[in-house]
Amino acid sequence: MPELFAYTDGACSGNPGPGGWGALLIARDGDKVLKERELNGGEAHTTNNKMELLAAITTLETLDRPTKLTIVTDSSYVKDGITGWIHGWKKRGWKTASNKPVKNEDLWRRLDAAVQTHDVTWEWVKGHAGHPENERADELARAGMAPFKK
Repeated sequence: MPELFAYTDGACSGNPGPGGWGALLIARDGDKVLKERELNGGEAHTTNNKMELLAAITTLETLDRPTKLTIVTDSSYVKDGITGWIHGWKKRGWKTASNKPVKNEDLWRRLDAAVQTHDVTWEWVKGHAGHPENERADELARAGMAPFKK
C-alpha cells in the first residue's frame, strides 16, 4: 500500500525578514517512489517559525481528500507544538502555561483545523544534516524566499 510523506521546511533571512517555506511530498510503495510534488512560497516580512508552520499548513491544505501521511520536519517548534503544547493552549483559551498569548495563534489554529481531516504522524529530523528530502525542502524554502530578498 502506498505511503505519503511530506518533508517541510522554513527559511528566513533575518528573523524577522524575508522568508520562505517549502514542502516535498513523496508517495512511496516501499522503496519505490510513485510520485513527487514540490510546493513553496514566501513573504516579504516574516519569521522562521511562521514559515515552518506555513510549510506544514499548506501541505495539509493542498490535500483534496482525507489522507494518511507522515510529516517530517526539522522544526521541534512545529512538532512539539502540534503534538503536545496545543492541547494546553486550547484548554487555557490560547494562552501559554505562563498565561501569555500564544505566538502565531492564527497559524496554530489553521494547522489545528488542517490536521483534523487527516491521519498525520509527525517526525522530527535534524536539519542541515545531509537528509536528502529535508535538504530538498530547505532548497524549496530558500527558493520561496528568493523573490522577497533585496
